[in-house]
Amino acid sequence: MPAVTVENPLTLPRVTAPAGAVPRPVLAVTTAPAGFEGEGFPVRRAFAGINYQHLDPFIMMDQMGEVEYAPGEPKGTPWHPHRGFETVTYLIDGTFVHQDSNGGGGTIQNGDTQWMTAGSGLLHIEAPPESLVTSGGLFHGLQLWVNLPASDKMMEPRYQDIRGGQVQLLTSADGGALLRVIAGELDGHEGPGITHTPITMVHATLRPGAEITLPWREDFNGLAYVLAGRGAVGTDRRPVRMGQTAVFGTGGSLTVRADESQDSNSPDLEVVLLGGRPIREPMAHYGPFVMNSRAELQQAVEDFQAGRLGTIPAVHGM
Repeated sequence: MPAVTVENPLTLPRVTAPAGAVPRPVLAVTTAPAGFEGEGFPVRRAFAGINYQHLDPFIMMDQMGEVEYAPGEPKGTPWHPHRGFETVTYLIDGTFVHQDSNGGGGTIQNGDTQWMTAGSGLLHIEAPPESLVTSGGLFHGLQLWVNLPASDKMMEPRYQDIRGGQVQLLTSADGGALLRVIAGELDGHEGPGITHTPITMVHATLRPGAEITLPWREDFNGLAYVLAGRGAVGTDRRPVRMGQTAVFGTGGSLTVRADESQDSNSPDLEVVLLGGRPIREPMAHYGPFVMNSRAELQQAVEDFQAGRLGTIPAVHGM
């Protein structure tokens, strides 16, 4: 980790917050509980215990792995439905194959992102390729759920295949950090992900002792999840480590710093920075469905049971 990098960050555009930007305070730091998803791959629930008013428009995020599979061990998810939101799967190490009942899908690996807008609903499956199941190997990634406003919940489903080489690469003023803009905008630089709900998603790698203070849209919330390493957040340097999420308050900039010394297995601080414009609508969430009311959830369940969210392609023999 990470898969997408550059030899000399100083060749990249540099990002700094304007001098007058009000720094965002750190409201809370939470620790993700560990669990299992799908057919049994390990996850950390990054947003567990965080009040939804600080997450909106994000619903949940799982860190998948980091795990070194032995031959025969790699696991995925069985066919399952979604309606009313978007799933963003960012794969840092390893390979995943996606297919959905709307005709979308593909293989992502080593820095690629699959962006699936479930909208009115579909069925999909995510699984490691047969070659990875046979050989085993490293697997590590994130899956983020982004809510859709009521006006977009029943839109036509869409799939975006974002290659790692398409992300916008930036650096800090001193070149001590590499910033990968996957979606949204950072200081005028746009990532490739096309979003219905306005958000920013950045994967930052900070060398030991490096600090970044980034401009952050004041109408967005602010979250930082630590994938690996140790560091601090905010101008008061609140400590954070792998598996923890920092919730920022309001302001025009946010600050993250890497500790001077890191573990040998995590030489840098790896952080995912998220911001989005809150939707501020009622949210009704049941399993794979995210709607605005219990009646809409019931309708989603009925549509799924009646086969109106799509059928499993015959190539999978199901």
